[in-house]
Amino acid sequence: MLSAFIPAMRTPEPRQRILLTLGLLALYRLGARLPSPGVDYPAVRECLDLAQGGDSAGIYQLVNLMSGGALLELSVFAIGIMPYITASIITQLLAAVIPRFEELRKEGQTGQNTITQYTRYLSVALAVLQASTLVALAAHGGLLRGCPRSALADRSLLAMICLVVVMTAGAALVMWFGELITERGVGNGMSLLIFAGIAARIPSQGMALLDGKGVLVFAGICGTALLTIVGVIFVEQGQRRIPVQYAKRVVGRKKYGGSSTYLPLKVNQAGVIPVIFGSSLLYLPNLLAQLTRKDSGSPARWQELIQKYLTNPSGPVYVGIYFTLIVFFTYFYVAITVDPRERAEEMKKFAGFIPGYRPGKPTADYLGHVLSRITPAGALYLGAVAVLPNLLLHFGATDSTQALALGGTSVLIVVSVGLDTVKQIESQLLNRNYEGFLR
Repeated sequence: MLSAFIPAMRTPEPRQRILLTLGLLALYRLGARLPSPGVDYPAVRECLDLAQGGDSAGIYQLVNLMSGGALLELSVFAIGIMPYITASIITQLLAAVIPRFEELRKEGQTGQNTITQYTRYLSVALAVLQASTLVALAAHGGLLRGCPRSALADRSLLAMICLVVVMTAGAALVMWFGELITERGVGNGMSLLIFAGIAARIPSQGMALLDGKGVLVFAGICGTALLTIVGVIFVEQGQRRIPVQYAKRVVGRKKYGGSSTYLPLKVNQAGVIPVIFGSSLLYLPNLLAQLTRKDSGSPARWQELIQKYLTNPSGPVYVGIYFTLIVFFTYFYVAITVDPRERAEEMKKFAGFIPGYRPGKPTADYLGHVLSRITPAGALYLGAVAVLPNLLLHFGATDSTQALALGGTSVLIVVSVGLDTVKQIESQLLNRNYEGFLR
């Protein structure tokens, strides 16, 4: 598979796309390590060392992992790509409930450009909100609890506003990186940025695991990760192929149709969105409890319950709620992104039909029945893969950061993005009569 990169690098257009993608990913990693103004980095490093393996950063683990460690280090790209992902998800949800967005989606490229512009505006607004929250938590010691030193060297209002502006600008720049990779590079830009953040953390966490737990535990974790990779590849490649026949049409002097193809429905139709949704929803109560908690005095009853049940990733309540949220969001996301009636209307518009089913409502009912059969398998698969690092924590195999870096969520994102990128490069090579990647 890797040998196919040689002819790809010899061809001008694929080479330019690959080099542009690698260059932007390198700039992204550089920005993730670039210090922000007004942050006391010796204090941050000390706090991170004290928090290693503890619960103080537990609610931010997944977001910190996707940013390549930039979040807790308060770097320029600390907010990362998460505002844009959240904004994209919100606009997709709005398209299902607001007629105006639905009309824009059906207008083609012009409507899609308008939705993209709305997504950018919403991303900047969310970046301001997230940066303000992050700086406020760092100023009040809520970002890494138990740290004896403040993460901010200057806690004046002007300095914190400057820090928020820098982080917001960093998030906007990351958003531009992602769009540039998608448009002129190789693969999905947002997914590749998350891929780069996770991949950058794996070697250091692997070495920390080897030094702290020994060779046997390290070998066991690597074996588990390898089995997880095999399982993820197997399920991610799995799809239900529904045969579709197109009738012959005569337009002028040309004939169209008369061909047979298939409609692929993936087992994991929702991707990694339910995992991101579930983790984000789980850390919101803890975030609210920290923002409303007073420096002196005992916490309220609801704050104690959140502290007891929703901050320990290895606890049975946390794992159960996390798994349930992932299953729920899998059903929810598939329901709003895959509309059987819309697929049936598209096939009917181009004179396509499924053998044995009439166009229109019978075809939509059949597609809905197939989705109802494969969605439970995809939901259980996503939930099982996502809670794997929590089970590693429960059995004491590793600490929380290492479990996430080497666990199922990371493997799911890395393998999914890798497969999608390889397929896109393969399609470009096949257009130039090169040997495919997956032969």
